[in-house]
Amino acid sequence: MDWITGMQKAIDYIEANLTEEIDYEKVAAESFSSSYHFQRVFSILCGYTLGEYIRLRRLSLAGTELSNGKKKVIDIALKYGYDSPDSFTKAFQKFHGITPSQARADGKMLKSFSRLSIKISLEGGSIMNYRIEEKDEIILTGYKRRFFGIPGERMEQEKEMYVKTRPLQYILQGLSGDVVKNFDIITNIDDEGYDFYIASQLNEYCRNNLNKDGVLGEEFAKYYENITIPPCTYAVFETEKCAYPTMVFLDLRRKIASEWLPNSGYQLKDAPELVVTHWFEGKKRNQRYRELWIPIEKK
Repeated sequence: MDWITGMQKAIDYIEANLTEEIDYEKVAAESFSSSYHFQRVFSILCGYTLGEYIRLRRLSLAGTELSNGKKKVIDIALKYGYDSPDSFTKAFQKFHGITPSQARADGKMLKSFSRLSIKISLEGGSIMNYRIEEKDEIILTGYKRRFFGIPGERMEQEKEMYVKTRPLQYILQGLSGDVVKNFDIITNIDDEGYDFYIASQLNEYCRNNLNKDGVLGEEFAKYYENITIPPCTYAVFETEKCAYPTMVFLDLRRKIASEWLPNSGYQLKDAPELVVTHWFEGKKRNQRYRELWIPIEKK
């Protein structure tokens, strides 16, 4: 099935069931893909999670009903999946900026979050270099934060982490002996957010003895953990070489989802995604680039 048609059928299913409990497996089935694949592609293309889309559509429709009718707030709250007036009021006020009761007053401004509609446009016709690699188990060492939203799309969170944890990065560089290459690991993705690691590849002795005085010692070892990346098939893409590849890799991720994946015979696998940054200094700074390791499996 054409991926555009499948995506639209899934969106139509969501819209027809906004007042019901929505099963993500059934949504994905409308597009003939796995739930994980559909949710990841949806978030990459749309810029918000499937759960965010559903929540914002419900709050938008609830605002319309409150401003146009005389239904009780509790009835509208229950209709759109909220268990209590308090939880509904909190979510409603965060989205609209006013309470449900205030929404009934004349002249009050409400926000509208429109439904998605997939439009066909002429795209592609560009060259994308990639390679398919079978990776054995990889063990990396790093530290993590729990972020909210879409991987990569919430760049301020990732940027702040990099800026405020420079000493932890320098320690990893010293242990690995590699000041050029580092790994970002994106894993445990759900509707609320994802785990984001900054990591390096250490030798076996170092990663197994972080708490020893000759390596890090107890004081610093507590900041790090070993992360096991299971064997996986990856589609590996590279950004263009430039001084700041961190500014262009999001466009590459969207192109992968919209142009490469639909015609590849693969779907996204529920496994860690890796971004490998090659950060050269001096005369080679314009040769910096990032590799996107996208976990895949045959459809």
